[in-house]
Amino acid sequence: MKVTINSIEYNANEGDRLLDIARRNHAHIGYFCGGNALCQTCYSRITEGAELLSPLNEIELEILSPNLIQAGTRLACQATIEKPGTIAMVSAIEEVKQMTQTTPLQLPLYMGIMGWEAAVMLPRTIAMQIGRIFEGKLNLEELGRDMTEALTEVVASVFQLLLPGPEESPEEKKSEAQQ
Repeated sequence: MKVTINSIEYNANEGDRLLDIARRNHAHIGYFCGGNALCQTCYSRITEGAELLSPLNEIELEILSPNLIQAGTRLACQATIEKPGTIAMVSAIEEVKQMTQTTPLQLPLYMGIMGWEAAVMLPRTIAMQIGRIFEGKLNLEELGRDMTEALTEVVASVFQLLLPGPEESPEEKKSEAQQ
């Protein structure tokens, strides 16, 4: 099965989380908390195939505002492929990148809307996360390991972009990074 993330098609299987597909393929998506539904950097708008994904779960309903849900937003760390078909999504971080390159004057409005939508849900989100800790559903030790792994992946990706390979010059790497 194929999943399109930020206009690039990847292989996927039923049962895969959208975040895992993105991480496996180094797609442009946030995951600071390592996929534990804490940081909210994996906001993604599903543009095709939303019905093929798991229903919104309790965590998403506590984090995502009704407006974001209506716009097709999911947390990539929570959305799992349940049925075969075509799925397409764009990550919030990719939307910001595209907006910066094409219509930068829209960024303040976008940031304001996204900030407001997160603020509206903040009391519910905090209560839910505290509940997850007390119920043992959010293991802080495991969270620390997952965050360390996520940061390690980011640092490795940055070094891979910045440092030349055996047959690449620094200028070639710099050109690649700018694209």
